Amino acid sequence: MSFFYSFEDYTSNYTHDNHTPYVVNPNTLSCETEPLTATPAIILCLILIAIFLLAIPGNLLVGWVIGTSRQARTPSDIYLFHLTIADGLMALTIPFWAIALLKGWIFGDFLCKFLSLTFETNFYTSVLFLACISIDRYLVIVHASENVGTRQRKCSRILCGAVWAFGLALALPALFNDAFKLTTNSERIICHERFDIDSASSWRNVTHGFRHIFGFFLPLFVMIMCYSITITKLLQSRGFRKHRAMKVIIAVVVVFLLCWTPYHMTTIIDLLMKTGLIRYDCALRMSVDRAMVITNGLALFHSCINPVLYAFVGEKFRMKMMQLFHWKTRADWVSKISRSTSQTSEGNGAVL
Repeated sequence: MSFFYSFEDYTSNYTHDNHTPYVVNPNTLSCETEPLTATPAIILCLILIAIFLLAIPGNLLVGWVIGTSRQARTPSDIYLFHLTIADGLMALTIPFWAIALLKGWIFGDFLCKFLSLTFETNFYTSVLFLACISIDRYLVIVHASENVGTRQRKCSRILCGAVWAFGLALALPALFNDAFKLTTNSERIICHERFDIDSASSWRNVTHGFRHIFGFFLPLFVMIMCYSITITKLLQSRGFRKHRAMKVIIAVVVVFLLCWTPYHMTTIIDLLMKTGLIRYDCALRMSVDRAMVITNGLALFHSCINPVLYAFVGEKFRMKMMQLFHWKTRADWVSKISRSTSQTSEGNGAVL
C-alpha cells in the first residue's frame, strides 16, 4: 500500500535499472501523480499519528485483558488475542508512512520491503481472524458446541498458526516493493511495488486480485453466511440476552466493513483503469488518486477502533477493566459482578 501516491506506470516518465524507459502516453501527461501539497500532507500525517497513539495502547490493553484472565479462554478469545497482535503490528508501521508523507521515503530499501511485508501480513491475518471468530460463534450458538476442552483450545492455537503462515504467504509479493525515485527529474523517493517491465501488468493484477479475494471478499462471505445463520438462531431463542457478547463481534465486523470497503472499492476501480476495462479519463484518474489517499487512512483507522468496541460493548471486558484500575471497593462486589456477567454473556470465555 502507498499512502501518498497512486503510482502509475503509464503516467511516470522514469527509467528502470535496466535503462529501459516507459513508453509514455502523451494524453495522460497532464494527469501525472503529484505528491500531496503541504497542508493536506500535514493533516493526514497528524491523523495517522493519532491513529498510532490510539492503536498501540488500546491493543496492548485488550491483549492484556485476554492474556491475563484466569477464566478458560474460548477459541474466540484466542482469535481475538491474535487479532489484537495483528492490529498492533499494523499500527507500528504507521509512523514510517506518516513521515514518508512529508519527506518521501527516507528509510532505505530494506525497511521498505520489511514494513510493507509486515503491513500486508497483518492486513490479511486481521480479516482472517475475524472470519475464524464468525465460524466459532456459529459452531457455539447454532450447534451448541459450548464445551471447550484442552483439545479444542489446542486446535484453535494450531489454526492461529496456520492463519499467520497463510497471511505471510499472501503478503510475500510485498517483497517486490522498492525505494526509488518517482521520476528522473525528482529527488523525492517513494516505497512502492516495482515489477519487471515485461510482466508488471500480470503481476500487479495477480497480487491485487489476491488482496481483494483473500483479504476481503472470501472472508466477508464467510462472515455474512455464519452470522446470518447465527442471528436467525438467536432470534428464535428465548435466551437472547444470554448472547450479549455477540454485539462485540457484530460491531467489529461492521466497523471492518466501514473501514475497509472504501479502500477495496477504490483499488478495484484503480485496477480496472490500469487494465483498460474502464476508459481512461483524466478527471477520474485524479479523483481515484485522491480517494486512494483518503481510503488508505480510513483503512488504518481500523487498527485502533477494535479496543474501543471491546470497552464499550463487551461486559466482561468492562469488568476486567474495573479490576485493572481498582474501581472495585470490595472483593464480594467484584464477585457479584462476575456472576452477573457470566449469566448474561455467552460461554465461559475471558472476553467473548
